[in-house]
Amino acid sequence: MFLIRDKKIESPVIVAPMAGITNDAFRQLCFEFGAGLVYTEMVSDKAIYYENKKTLEMLKVADGFHPVSLQIFGSDISSMVYAAKVLDKQTNCDFIDINMGCPVNKVVKTGAGSAMMKDEDRTVSIIEKIVEAVDKPVTVKMRLGWELKNMNYLSLARKLEKAGVSCIALHARTRSQMYEGHSDWSHIRILKENLSIPVIGNGDVKTLADFIQMKNETNCDGVMIGRGLVGNPFLIKEIDEYLKGEEKTSVSLQDRFDMCLEHAEKLIALKGEKLAMGEMRGLAPHYISGLYDSTTCKAKMSHIATYEELKDILYEYRDFLELNGKFI
Repeated sequence: MFLIRDKKIESPVIVAPMAGITNDAFRQLCFEFGAGLVYTEMVSDKAIYYENKKTLEMLKVADGFHPVSLQIFGSDISSMVYAAKVLDKQTNCDFIDINMGCPVNKVVKTGAGSAMMKDEDRTVSIIEKIVEAVDKPVTVKMRLGWELKNMNYLSLARKLEKAGVSCIALHARTRSQMYEGHSDWSHIRILKENLSIPVIGNGDVKTLADFIQMKNETNCDGVMIGRGLVGNPFLIKEIDEYLKGEEKTSVSLQDRFDMCLEHAEKLIALKGEKLAMGEMRGLAPHYISGLYDSTTCKAKMSHIATYEELKDILYEYRDFLELNGKFI
C-alpha cells in the first residue's frame, strides 16, 4: 500500500493507459482481479474543451471501481487547465494525470505527449497552473526524455514535484526509442531515490517474474503494466496472490475463453454490440495467444460482428483443442 497525496493505493499493481483498451469495461475486469490503480485511455484537452460527445463519454467512471486516474494530453495552457477543471469538478475520477510520454507523431507534432519534455520551463508552467486550478491530485506519466543524448527526466521530475505533482510514473524509454529494445529500469531507481513523492515504474513488465524484478531493482512504489495484461488480466491476480503469500490459482483454457466472453459482455453493456464487436476483433485474439494451432481461430475472430459469432468461434476452437488433446 502507498499513498498518492491522501488517497490509498492498496496494491502496487498499476494498469497503464492504453488507447482502445483501458475503457470502463476493461477497467472493471482489472479491479475485479485486484489492481491498485487503473488509468483511462488518454483523452484530448481540445476534445474536452469543444465538448466532443465521444470524448465526454470516455470520462465516465463506473461507481464502485476506484481509484481511477483520468489522463489528458495537450500543450495549450488554457485548454489544458480547462480540461483539468472538467475532470476535477464534473467527473468522479480520483486523479488527473498529464500525459508526457506518448511518442506517436500525431501527438508530439502538436507539442503534447513526449514533446512536453523538450521545454521544461513551459511544461512546468502548465503543470503549476493545473495544480492551482484543481482540488484532485495531479500526476504525470513521462519518459526518460526526447532522445538518449538528452535524458532530462530527473531535472524535470524535480521541478514537477516542486510544482505540486503528487506522483510520477516513468516509462523507462526515451521518445526516440518508441517501444523498441528493453526499457532501462535503473532510471526508475534513480528517480525513486531523488523524489519524495511516489514513483511508479513502467516498461516491459509482462510476467510475475518481471514484476518482482522491477520492484526489487528499483524500489518503486507501484509497477505499471500495459500490454502484458491485454488478453491476460489473470496476471493481476497472480501478482496479488504472490504479494499475499497465497497459493497461485491455476488458469485453465476454459478460464481464458470465459474471460474473453466476459470482456465482450462488458464492452457490449458499455458501447452496444456493434462497437463492442469491432473492438473485440482486435482484443479477442490475445486471449488465445500462444495456444495450439490458433491461427485459423484468430483469423475468424478478425471478422466477428456479433457476440454469438465470437461465442461460436471460441466453442468451435475448444472442440478442436479437445479433439487434439490440447484442452487443459
